[in-house]
Amino acid sequence: MATMWNSLCVVNANNLFNSSSPLLPLRINSNSNLRFRFRRATITSMCVPENDVVVVGYGMTTVDFLATVDSFPNPDDKVRTTSFKVQGGGNAGNALTCAARLGLKPKLISKVGDDSQGQAILNELQRDAVDTSFVLVSKGGSSAFSYVLIDNQTKTRTSIYTPAHPPMMPDDQSQSTLLSAFDEARLVYFDGLTTNTALFIAQEAARNKIPILVEAETPKEGMNELLKLADFAVCSARFPKAWTHASSIPSALVHMLLKLPNIKFVIVTLGEDGCLMLERSAKEDADTEEEDIDCFFKSLYERKDDSLAVPTCISSVVKKFRANRIGTVCGRFFLGTAERIPDCELIDTTGAGDAFIGAIIYAICKNMEPEKMLPFAAQVAAAKCRAMGARTGLPYLTDPCLAAYLR
Repeated sequence: MATMWNSLCVVNANNLFNSSSPLLPLRINSNSNLRFRFRRATITSMCVPENDVVVVGYGMTTVDFLATVDSFPNPDDKVRTTSFKVQGGGNAGNALTCAARLGLKPKLISKVGDDSQGQAILNELQRDAVDTSFVLVSKGGSSAFSYVLIDNQTKTRTSIYTPAHPPMMPDDQSQSTLLSAFDEARLVYFDGLTTNTALFIAQEAARNKIPILVEAETPKEGMNELLKLADFAVCSARFPKAWTHASSIPSALVHMLLKLPNIKFVIVTLGEDGCLMLERSAKEDADTEEEDIDCFFKSLYERKDDSLAVPTCISSVVKKFRANRIGTVCGRFFLGTAERIPDCELIDTTGAGDAFIGAIIYAICKNMEPEKMLPFAAQVAAAKCRAMGARTGLPYLTDPCLAAYLR
């Protein structure tokens, strides 16, 4: 979800209703595709509280080559970097690193090449106590990497991604291997980027009755089937309307809950405008009030206190939310705000969405109420934005900025 957080940093309320050590990349070698399992080394994790809650994630892990510039270059321009960093990245790798720093025990299912980048990816994950026992290493393969250009003037970033080769395929993981990965797992997370393999793994998780969280950035082949297995979904701002063809994001959330009866809640991230969440409720009765969800959102949005810099959450009671020409769903609606980060402290939004998801994973495992979960996740994402790269600023559970949410 590295692109999710920053992609809609300029969204405003009206938009919701519009209908409309340098590691050099290695040459790809696809001639050999022998695979072997990387054995986990002994891990010494600093500052992470002991915890027995196991979570599993499947998806992308990369090396990010991050360069900051005074302003984004025009075509044919030559510019100098003001700083440079090489760091691990990728949606799943970032989200599970965040979960590990918050004290969970994550296991990553992914694939890297046997190149220097692949080894660097594994080493960094292990240093953060992410279990890499289920990361496949492809002999003669190449690991995924991204060039990330960070504009100091606009505080935005542009990413150029090169996928791993060969990609992860369903037959890369046996049923017995997946059962071993799922041992004691409280939750399985999918970053939604490679749906064919994700669907195979998710079906096994569902058979073992393990709750599933799906990240949805863009509609793609296989996403429908993956979401049908999900208990929770976290979406980019563009996904709900694109997937449902609804006229607004709130209406699209109603559509998603009607279309996906297994889903307990859907969250949509809106960058600096925070997030929205619709949670299904089983408490419907004859006296439950019915409201048009778009009208209700407008009234909820007017209750925001823009003078507050810290993340907050505004919530509804259980209502029947109606979306025109779509239907009605019973639940609670939440508006979460983001932290207002001073310009002098905002360094880089790369991976902020991944940090948000890592915090949501922690919150689900800890049974946090939504009123606490959404500000907590926003605070974790804001901490990440105060440092360069997707992982440097990820907070540990002992960070004082998180203390108020853990009482």
